[in-house]
Amino acid sequence: MKEPIRVLQVLGGTNLGGAESRVMDSYRHMDRDKIQFDFCVHTEERGFFDEEIERLGGHVYRVPRFRVVNWVSYRKAWKDFFREHSGYRAVHGHMTSTASIYLPIAKKAGVPLTIAHARSAGVDPGMKGRITRFLRRNLGKKADLCLTCSKLAGEAVFGEKMARAGLVRTVPNAIDAAAFAYREEIRDKMRLRLQIPQDAFVIGHVGRFGHMKNHTFLLDVFEQVNKKLSSSMLLLVGEGGLQDMIKEKAAALGLADKVIFTGNQADVSDYYQAMDFFVFPSVFEGLPGTVIEAQASGLRCLVSDSVTPEVLITELAQAEPLSLGAGAWAANVLERKEYVRNQMTQAIKAAGFDVSDQVKMLEKIYLQENCQ
Repeated sequence: MKEPIRVLQVLGGTNLGGAESRVMDSYRHMDRDKIQFDFCVHTEERGFFDEEIERLGGHVYRVPRFRVVNWVSYRKAWKDFFREHSGYRAVHGHMTSTASIYLPIAKKAGVPLTIAHARSAGVDPGMKGRITRFLRRNLGKKADLCLTCSKLAGEAVFGEKMARAGLVRTVPNAIDAAAFAYREEIRDKMRLRLQIPQDAFVIGHVGRFGHMKNHTFLLDVFEQVNKKLSSSMLLLVGEGGLQDMIKEKAAALGLADKVIFTGNQADVSDYYQAMDFFVFPSVFEGLPGTVIEAQASGLRCLVSDSVTPEVLITELAQAEPLSLGAGAWAANVLERKEYVRNQMTQAIKAAGFDVSDQVKMLEKIYLQENCQ
């Protein structure tokens, strides 16, 4: 049997996260007799998905985390990598902060197709963000193919000129829609597990505790909701550097017993079932798959208008400016809280956000078949 082509996916790590989850969704549904993934990550620690990657036939390789001061050794690590691991059909770089370094090295090593994939429409504040912008300059000219999850992300990473010239191709952050379909028996099971009263009104959020997700504003919104609806609770799925600060704020507001911190969860689809409303006040995003997942679960969603409107794919989702304030956001939630959850799988598929359709697109790209 003919060996499958191999594609190297470049990520920061393989723990639960937006980009990582979307890549793994594609990997699970890919025809692995034709295309096999390997992963190169910027950490020495084994990640959440490592075991599954190896079970599916992939390998996880490691390079040092880029710290600016190790520019020379970082380049050397990539040169050594491609000297030791030849034969890749494509290198798919989801870590655009350093893609301008590793993609040209891959090309020089003989990789036929290099891909830069924009997955975020912003950067962290401060020096880290300025360095990221500097490293991304002219990235579009250093890759064979530029992909993006949304118009805003494409413009932010590759520049408006390239995006408007049609040189950036959109690949939606698709999900396995059927896996998130609403099931009342799962809802009952999860509420029992989480000790949530069956009559409680649960606002939910899934995301890393970092600057971009804006958990402080989310807590302010929940505080306002809870003043009007004492049976409300807040369910937060995820981990991150700002988690302790958010816990402290919840306690300071007198809401510690109303906020549930679950950490990262493999079966995140079950956690959506326990929610009643999804609030997502990010200050920037690419195209958040979590908002697609929430809609697939039949949840009403309130999303910051800083997030690309491409994520509003059903009538369940609305966008509001953060400038309206927490009170206005809380009023929106309370006005729309009464509804009957419906099955949304077909609506998600019709909008082009089901992973089965995305995989067909990626297979053509990797195989270089009619991929213009």
